[in-house]
Amino acid sequence: MLNIRCLISFYSISVKGVTLIELIAAMAIISILATGIMPLSKMAYKRSREIELRQALRTVRTALDKYKRDADEKKIVVPFNSTGYPKTLEELVDGVPSLVESGRKRKYLRRIPRDPMTEDGTWNMRSYADEPDSTIWSGEDVYDVYSKSDKSAIDGTFYKDW
Repeated sequence: MLNIRCLISFYSISVKGVTLIELIAAMAIISILATGIMPLSKMAYKRSREIELRQALRTVRTALDKYKRDADEKKIVVPFNSTGYPKTLEELVDGVPSLVESGRKRKYLRRIPRDPMTEDGTWNMRSYADEPDSTIWSGEDVYDVYSKSDKSAIDGTFYKDW
């Protein structure tokens, strides 16, 4: 009998529902919270892409430095009169014949990381012969990579200057 009374009282409370004022107040609270969360989520998204860009740049630049070190130490086959840097980024993935381990190739990257700031995911490159602030790649070798994006970072610097 007690259980039936509880069910009846619960049913009578739930049938009443909520008033229009309660609905409007709830919607106002939700909209205020949403307007505060949207900028934070955009900033978090931008920050995560910046972190991804830094990691990709570090990965490629480290591979270029290892390639150069191996070329200087005569551990890999490089063309005569070469600067010691690879001709293309694909050379870091495909590998270069090793002078230390005969018949083997030294590979420096599993794959070329994509630029998270651009839609096509490709990089701008600089050659060893290019000027440090050059925006045109001479195509001789790959000394450095940088983002194609002209947008600015959270700290105010441009992605292409990283």
